[in-house]
Amino acid sequence: MAIQYLALTTMIILYSLMFIGGYISAAGLGLTCPEWPLCPNGIMPSEEYLIEWIHRTIAATTGVLIIATMVASLINKNSDLKIKITSSLATALVITQITLGALVIDTKLHAVLVAIHLGIGIWLFAMVLLTTLFAFRISKSSKSITA
Repeated sequence: MAIQYLALTTMIILYSLMFIGGYISAAGLGLTCPEWPLCPNGIMPSEEYLIEWIHRTIAATTGVLIIATMVASLINKNSDLKIKITSSLATALVITQITLGALVIDTKLHAVLVAIHLGIGIWLFAMVLLTTLFAFRISKSSKSITA
């Protein structure tokens, strides 16, 4: 049952990340923290870097949760191939997203990279959503086996 709630938590945190990322982009705050991975004041930034720091902290948390969900799907004996594929793709995509995020900052918000970052973010959300749906199917199929 833990994999279902891990996947659901991952999806909620990822959605929060996308929401904050959209806000940062729309508000023109993409370069408020011009260094990567940390802001100029290190781990605890000053107020001027706070929103971008929150985005990066949620991104790191999301990455850990996506990898944990993949590991859980791979070791769960009731997991089918679909959840293993979607969670593995999500892991590859989140690593790609983090790399692209660094490149977006390094290239001072190059428009093509920003667009690719957005597109991969949508694809990532789709894989996490599918992983979550497949995880809840595991609980239904394992209940019918034990009943």
